Amino acid sequence: MKVIAIGVHSAFAVGGYEEMISTKQARELIFKIAHEPEFKDASEKVITAEIDKLSQPFYTPKWQSNFLIEFDMPSKKGKRPYRLLIDAGGDVRHALREIGLKSADIDGVYISHPHNDHIGGMEYLALTTFFNPFYTPAKKEWLNNQFIADKLFFEQEWWSVPPGNTKPDLFIHKKVLKPLKRALGPGLDTLQGVPNVCLETYFDIHVLGKQKNGETKSQVFIDGEGYWTLTPIFAMHVISSSEEMPSYGISLQHSSGYNVLMPTDIHSVLPTQLRSHYKRANVIYMDCETSSFPSGVHPYLADLINKMDEEVQKKCLLYHYESYPEVPKDMFYGILKTGDSHTYPDETFHNEMMEK
Repeated sequence: MKVIAIGVHSAFAVGGYEEMISTKQARELIFKIAHEPEFKDASEKVITAEIDKLSQPFYTPKWQSNFLIEFDMPSKKGKRPYRLLIDAGGDVRHALREIGLKSADIDGVYISHPHNDHIGGMEYLALTTFFNPFYTPAKKEWLNNQFIADKLFFEQEWWSVPPGNTKPDLFIHKKVLKPLKRALGPGLDTLQGVPNVCLETYFDIHVLGKQKNGETKSQVFIDGEGYWTLTPIFAMHVISSSEEMPSYGISLQHSSGYNVLMPTDIHSVLPTQLRSHYKRANVIYMDCETSSFPSGVHPYLADLINKMDEEVQKKCLLYHYESYPEVPKDMFYGILKTGDSHTYPDETFHNEMMEK
């Protein structure tokens, strides 16, 4: 399993502008300096002035927090890997573009809670995969060269939804599903003439967590010769004046015993309900607030430094920050930067297993 941090920043983090010139402009300037008489023996001042004329502001964005997990198993297209988004950021299309991917490359998404910085990219994923007739081989066969809205309407299939193998998977806790539908409803109700458009029109929904029969449902992902079990983990994120907002993070348990914990957005440094999960985890992806004015709904950096148990600290990969966290040397497992990736189980775990 490969975990890629395609966005590590907080909901309100913004990028900066830098004065830059393009590669093409740089090549042209080098050619002028080397070949044109007016630049022969040009001083540094002249060259600097020429660079200043060509410079223009370039925005360097900070993608909001979300992850991409790749499992070594067949995707919805039948090829490897299967790609699962953990939350969709404020607008995940930009983070995906940064690593050379688009919605057609995504097989599924897990949503932890319905805040905009975690679901903002869902409309993009839904609509672009829905109108893509080649999203999966099964979709191409099902459409049979028809436009999908026409197929749903004229073939009187609008009382049902497209087959599950023609659309992305959505893994979600049942308590998150209802507010997600409420949040996305207006944006997704855009199919001309087709009534009863709903979240199920766009996604193959897999409801995880406690079921009506009392069973707790998890999701298993094959990964090479082993497998990972994804289980939703409850944590309190916000307690507002009217009701609580939980965030259902995930525990990823490998068949060998290795455990990766992603609590997602949590309220405090060490929630009581997560103590056992922290103890069991080999690696913890920990949200870390660094804003000038603490919000009180994320673990603040100073608290992670001063109040977190040392044993837990050493497991934590920090993310979800505005400014880059400055921490004492060797205190945490690491601080994530956009584009960082890790493969699990890691070499350390294999060495420990060999020793046993």
